[in-house]
Amino acid sequence: MSLPRLGDEERRAALAKATEARRIRSELKQMLKSGEVSLGQVLDRADDAEALAKMKVADVLEAMPAYGPVKARRLMEKLSIAPTRRLRGLGPRQREALLAAFEEPR
Repeated sequence: MSLPRLGDEERRAALAKATEARRIRSELKQMLKSGEVSLGQVLDRADDAEALAKMKVADVLEAMPAYGPVKARRLMEKLSIAPTRRLRGLGPRQREALLAAFEEPR
């Protein structure tokens, strides 16, 4: 299937939309890394924001403090979350398991 040909105006609009989505995702990763937002808040925001809903779960986990690619991959394997899964595609049980993994001890 070939991609549709876009006019100059349509191409500019698509580029602007993609740039905005990358900016939003980048800001969210920084906020996660600094602890400004929690994983639960990210999952809630992903329900409403298209740019966040399309983020890979692995990218979000890698942005968590003290998590890198290896630790994120191991957690995803433990919770039976596919490496290609996006936030929008998480099932209710997977969401609960992720939140439980990052729940602070009381």
